[in-house]
Amino acid sequence: MTLRQTQAVLHTWSGLLVGWALYTIFLAGTVSFWRDEISRWTRPMLGHQTDRALVLDRAQTFLDTNARGAKSWTIELPGDRGAGTLLTWQPQSKAGEKQARRRRRGDHEQWLDERGRPVIVPETRGGDFFYRLHFDLHYIPVLWGRWFVGFCAMMMLVAIVSGVITHKKIFKDFFTFRPGTRQRNWLDGHNATAVLALPFHLMITYTGLITLMTLYMPWGVAANYPSREAFYKDLLPSPQVVGRLEKPAPLANLDRVVAEAERRWNRGHAGIIRITEPGDTAARIQVLRRLSDRIVDGGQAIGFDGATGAWLKGPEPQSGGAVTRDVMIGLHAGRFAPMTMRWLYFLCSLAGTVMVATGLVLWGVKRREKLANPAQAHIGIRLIERFNVGFIAGLPVAMIGFLWANRLIDSAAKGRADLEILAMFLLWAFCILVGLGRPPRQGWITVFALGSLLAAGLALFDQIATPTGLVSSLMQRDIAMAGMEAGFIVVALVFALLARKVARHTPSTRLPRGRHTRMQVSKAGIAVPVE
Repeated sequence: MTLRQTQAVLHTWSGLLVGWALYTIFLAGTVSFWRDEISRWTRPMLGHQTDRALVLDRAQTFLDTNARGAKSWTIELPGDRGAGTLLTWQPQSKAGEKQARRRRRGDHEQWLDERGRPVIVPETRGGDFFYRLHFDLHYIPVLWGRWFVGFCAMMMLVAIVSGVITHKKIFKDFFTFRPGTRQRNWLDGHNATAVLALPFHLMITYTGLITLMTLYMPWGVAANYPSREAFYKDLLPSPQVVGRLEKPAPLANLDRVVAEAERRWNRGHAGIIRITEPGDTAARIQVLRRLSDRIVDGGQAIGFDGATGAWLKGPEPQSGGAVTRDVMIGLHAGRFAPMTMRWLYFLCSLAGTVMVATGLVLWGVKRREKLANPAQAHIGIRLIERFNVGFIAGLPVAMIGFLWANRLIDSAAKGRADLEILAMFLLWAFCILVGLGRPPRQGWITVFALGSLLAAGLALFDQIATPTGLVSSLMQRDIAMAGMEAGFIVVALVFALLARKVARHTPSTRLPRGRHTRMQVSKAGIAVPVE
């Protein structure tokens, strides 16, 4: 075999073996570029435009009233695209009890609206669910998920490089669309989406591996640090731990502290404020920079005395290696991207998702068209064709189901966030069963039609039953929420057009060279010979 032939085999199988997982990772990552907007949509009672000074004052008052004497307070301010301020606190450990690891608990957190007023927010993961699904997956241990995602990312990198080597006319074919056989149509679509954003695909795949490099290649950490905890303490320093002195002292004005931190960042913006031992002379305040401020992904923590508000330390200089790593993470996450660049990220990532999807479909199309009798494909081809329906068409439909669950599940339901996720996976399983239980052509039509109805129905439901409908959002000049609602309508139209195209598609009846048997199209949409 020649080099190109060996690379073709490598390209085919490196993509196919993890293709459905790659599709899930790519689509979840694509959706995650609108993570903040999705989170806002799932919590419609939170306003957007925040008066920071007022919110900080009311947050400080609320915590001093309801969490006095706590071990720590955390205030998470919304960014330009977010909504609501989240307060969390960690109670003091009881005598003889180990210090609990910081985590959010329903009875130790409170949301404030844009005016700093406490509001009841239904439990939901919002856009964070899709973000975590992108690299943690779900229903499996986190470390297993990250190892598997890393393996898939490596296979993606192999598929990209081998694909460039295999297709010697890949850049010429990018400008060519040749209607005719199904195989040529799918190949042209696959090549076009691959070449259109090839630099982005290489960047996003490589930087995705870099974000978890200490998990996949831990030897550098092991050679230089006695433990992983020591490494992370050096990489992500925490506020200086000072024992509570039991000498009451009011907390410094947080708005002034934040203003001083932003001055030291050269007009940066505060994202998270952490206070340890509030209400005591030993109190310390740590202000972390908003991650969307710059391409370097890092909080640039600045420490202050909690009682006086005096600056203590920070931001600490980073080593070249740490900055390089944080730039790679920043490039991958795209948090720094202004709106125009965010759309570019989204469209390039969407092209990658389509590239993976068309590659999976192309595998079955190529092999079926090479058969002497396309209607008599072996079980492997038939299974992949049917699973493609459930995975490729079913996942975006299931994501719409997640948003429906957010609107329909009782706000007071126990474990509500988990119920939303369960609803999504149940709908996804239903779509997979539809794909397995029906001929591929009917399966595509059914799932696409279901997705169109769900997306259109969601836009209509919001317009009637919530204050976030398209017309209401436009009247309030809330572009983000209007964009979400308009997005549902666009998705509904795209699904409807896809269902219509599949329903009206007439498969090619052209035979392999040397064959002259008359052909007809079966109910499954496959050209079969007539004896």
